[in-house]
Amino acid sequence: MRHVPPALPCWQASGPLDGTGHRLYAGSPPDRAAEGTTALPETAKPIERLATALAPHFGDRLTANSVVREQHSHGEGWRSPDATLQPELVIFAETTNEVARVLRECSTRGIAVTAFGGGTSLEGQTTPLRGGVSLDLSRMTRVIEMRPEDMTCRVEAGVTRQALNHDLRDMGLFFAVDPGGEATIGGMCATRASGTGAVRYGTIAENVSGLTVVTVDGRVLRTGGSVRKSSTGYDLTHLFIGSEGTLGIITEIQLRLHGIPESVVGATCQFETLSDAIDTAVMVMQSGLPVGRMEFLDEVQMDACIRYSKLDGLRALPSLFFEFHGTPTATREQAETVRAIVDDNRGFDFRWSASEAERLALWKARHAAYFAGTAYRPGWSCMTTDAIVPISRLTELMTGAKADIAASGLVAPILGHVGDGNFHTLILYPPEPGAYERAVALDHQIIARALALGGSASGEHGIGMAKQMFMTREHDANALDVMRAIKAALDPANLLNPGKLLPPAD
Repeated sequence: MRHVPPALPCWQASGPLDGTGHRLYAGSPPDRAAEGTTALPETAKPIERLATALAPHFGDRLTANSVVREQHSHGEGWRSPDATLQPELVIFAETTNEVARVLRECSTRGIAVTAFGGGTSLEGQTTPLRGGVSLDLSRMTRVIEMRPEDMTCRVEAGVTRQALNHDLRDMGLFFAVDPGGEATIGGMCATRASGTGAVRYGTIAENVSGLTVVTVDGRVLRTGGSVRKSSTGYDLTHLFIGSEGTLGIITEIQLRLHGIPESVVGATCQFETLSDAIDTAVMVMQSGLPVGRMEFLDEVQMDACIRYSKLDGLRALPSLFFEFHGTPTATREQAETVRAIVDDNRGFDFRWSASEAERLALWKARHAAYFAGTAYRPGWSCMTTDAIVPISRLTELMTGAKADIAASGLVAPILGHVGDGNFHTLILYPPEPGAYERAVALDHQIIARALALGGSASGEHGIGMAKQMFMTREHDANALDVMRAIKAALDPANLLNPGKLLPPAD
């Protein structure tokens, strides 16, 4: 996770720093009394008045510590070249009511609020473009309700997939959405996350049946519920999923759960060419097999993973990783059917095993692929991107992307959830003049190829800042106007994560 709790309390004798490096307060700490009884100069900034109003309620969970502010200025991926883009205050909320209090106070003062979870976003979603408050929900980690008989549960936004599945395993259930990393479930909802299990179990959108959301003026609303379907009213649940904190802040999530399969089998195979590997993945999907996971790693990503995760028995070649779920008989039949498809596409070294230790080691390496990629060229920077197309166009997109990478002169490992047509490119570039610009150009080329093939600029990373420019190419003007109208209706002063997701109107 990206953040750490503040090492120092905010209210030091010299006062906290504001966004310019000056002290919010001179002299002694502000009185913890309610706003109106604390003496502030007439020229006090709105952020100063906000801090005074909230200090009695949050104590050292409200901080202007410079280290904590920097940690809340970015996620794992895209970062603004402007290092001054930091929140003026970071507030650690622990309840929905606290989130509502912060939003009410910020709304009356016109202060922007950017939600923060695990800090794992990749497209600049957590960068506070207008300063203001970074509202950290990572301490909201309660599992509110478990209903194993209904295969559902309700959790707070700061719960992670790993922590939830640890609690669920003794009930014979699991939460299936697996984007990798220590992402919080609230953040997964905000960015409409996907992951390795989406090919069988769907994305976060298919695994959420209800939300608790706080609007910009502090109202708390609940959408959906515990039922599997409903035909009443507008689908507000899925309006907020993927909205990247621009319409409201998600504080609780009603999740759909799945039974742990009786048998889980892992498998690997390798190919001499990328096109043979992707053609295999397409044929597996067209066969109708209920594959649990199917992941692709190109030869560069495999080389990085072999070095980083010490994988034995695999070569730096295009590879597919599989997982089959079901009864022992069913998983064996699935594995044998896939073996036949692999053989038909000139694949080799197909190996499968029901050993949990072998399977976990393999998927640990897959989940560490991002870190393996970033470590592949020490001293270089990494720009991540993703794109998605109809599965029938996937071979065309990926072979075209490989040609673009070769022409760029950069190093760019490729990996992806090929079962649903989605893949990622880790664009590595050296610390030399012009390298960043070449990386950006390559990123744009790959996304342009996906759009030209009827795809999307993002299958799971979301838009944030880094992909905002592609919204006008993927969505027509009328659709964007409706999106802007929704934003204006729910956040008329543009205080919730301003400058993200939607491009400005012409």
